[in-house]
Amino acid sequence: MSSRPVIVVEDDPFTRLIPIVLDPSSSEERRAAFADFMSNDEPDFDGWVTRVRDRAHGLYPANVRLVTSEDEMRASLSDCVALVVESLRVTRDDLATARKLKAIQKFGTTLRNIDTRAATDNGIKILTLRRRANIACAESVFAMMLSLARRTHQVRSLISIEQLEAAGFPYRKFDRRHTPGGNYGRIGGLRMLNEASIGIIGLGEIGREIALRARAFGMNVLYHQRTRLPEAEERELSVHYEPLGALLAGSDWVVPQLPGGDGTRGLIGRDQLAQMKRGASIVNVSSPEVVDRAALIEALRSGHLGGFALDPLYEEPGRSDDELLTFKNVLLIPHLGGSPRFNGLRDFEDLITGLAREVAP
Repeated sequence: MSSRPVIVVEDDPFTRLIPIVLDPSSSEERRAAFADFMSNDEPDFDGWVTRVRDRAHGLYPANVRLVTSEDEMRASLSDCVALVVESLRVTRDDLATARKLKAIQKFGTTLRNIDTRAATDNGIKILTLRRRANIACAESVFAMMLSLARRTHQVRSLISIEQLEAAGFPYRKFDRRHTPGGNYGRIGGLRMLNEASIGIIGLGEIGREIALRARAFGMNVLYHQRTRLPEAEERELSVHYEPLGALLAGSDWVVPQLPGGDGTRGLIGRDQLAQMKRGASIVNVSSPEVVDRAALIEALRSGHLGGFALDPLYEEPGRSDDELLTFKNVLLIPHLGGSPRFNGLRDFEDLITGLAREVAP
């Protein structure tokens, strides 16, 4: 065991892939659980593990230590050659004890939690990863926004007169001697993303991916979070900071992108929903509890809220009698945001092989 390189990894449901690939003492139960989890997109999970090991260039076998706190991380730094973190802080004092550390891998791209100058001073390479699952979540936001804006979830396959009328869209032929024939079903309430305002609450890894795509749609991008970005970053992302109340009042689309927990539960409640402009929509691909469910249903019933989309759900698996399903302007998705599974597999293939290039002898 002592001859193996030591890798310290912040414990996360996805970073648990690292010991499965690199540490032969990783449990068979966990390997089987991941093989099952990945099976719909990668039926040969064991083959994937073998292929990544073959590309790890001497990093396998390793001793991988999963840590859940900064104290656990510090206690493991003295003999580790690589450190993988997502949110744990890495300070100058931490790095002073990490005499063998060659690389810090951020499980993401933003480096606010890492003392980058201290790493450079100690000759430690910093690696980042633009996570495909984050990109998929951002794409999901726009898939749901477009569906709500164009009402595609309501009108898909309604192409005949009989179908349209059965769905509540009485057909009347246009006088084509004088007019175009577009929207022959006379579907009202359609919206555009172009020139609309999107308010992103939390401009972290996924929030930034959303902002980048909103620019491509020609949207006005507002954001709010506890710490405002430097002006240079705001210019780079083409985003405008607003206090929460102003963001809610000024946005056609509100996208909370926050972690779960007591600090964010019910952040958008009855008062915040009342601040939103009438007809605006919420699209949530973060923690569902950020939006108070009871207040949400009230806002949908009153017609104040123009639409709502959610992935993941308040309860998983969902229930067929969920009251939210009774609203035509609601989209509920069975937790597909970061999918397909090969997003995570490719991320960790890049992460592990990148570490191997920097760390393996």
